[in-house]
Amino acid sequence: MTEPENVDGLVVARAIAGDREVLDGILTALQRPLYRYISRLLPHRETVEDALQEVLFRICKKIVWLRDPELLRPWAFRIASRECFRQLRSEKRRGEEVLDLDTLETGAGESIPQEWEPRLLDWVDDLPPASRAVIVLHYLEEMSLQEVAAVLEILPGTVKSRLAYGLAGLRRHTAGPQRNAEGGTHT
Repeated sequence: MTEPENVDGLVVARAIAGDREVLDGILTALQRPLYRYISRLLPHRETVEDALQEVLFRICKKIVWLRDPELLRPWAFRIASRECFRQLRSEKRRGEEVLDLDTLETGAGESIPQEWEPRLLDWVDDLPPASRAVIVLHYLEEMSLQEVAAVLEILPGTVKSRLAYGLAGLRRHTAGPQRNAEGGTHT
């Protein structure tokens, strides 16, 4: 059991029923994709590790509340999203600048051009957290827009707008330095 997509509903049902060995296997399967997701949203390695630990603890503690075992993956990513945004709000209160997740409004989404793929991960780190979450879930975790909406508990239209906003940010990376009127460059 190496990836959460390979965990079927019957296995999850056994974990919900209290099988600790199966639950350990599920947590192991979820650990790498959740770490990858969390590390794209949080800026510091220490907070990533703390958040992952908290997410795995919450999954372990709350798996008995999971009504549909087939929804394990989006449910786990929803817990991770909530923890990440809680951490980001905490950092904002401590004075670090973080985007207000409710202020994003932009146009319709579009796909990422193939020539961007080698540099995509570096560019994604520069995006605001709300767009970064959508980009990571949709493109890197290969979730549908509906699944992303369920994970982040937002409307599909909001997912599309955050996706478009994130893609516009990525597009700025492909434009390179802009020439100003005096012939100089700026970024």
